[in-house]
Amino acid sequence: MSKSHVDGEAKFWLTPQVGLANHTGLSAAQLRHAQAVVNSHLMEIQDAWNQHFGG
Repeated sequence: MSKSHVDGEAKFWLTPQVGLANHTGLSAAQLRHAQAVVNSHLMEIQDAWNQHFGG
């Protein structure tokens, strides 16, 4: 999953646990916030993925 920001972007792996894959142009604080957002919406993200791709 990619999380974009006006200053940069980050890609997170969702399994086996949420983890930062790579990023550009984001501060450590922005990365922590982005990861917190992904963690708090993980089930919604996974459900949407499975509905879209039939997993």
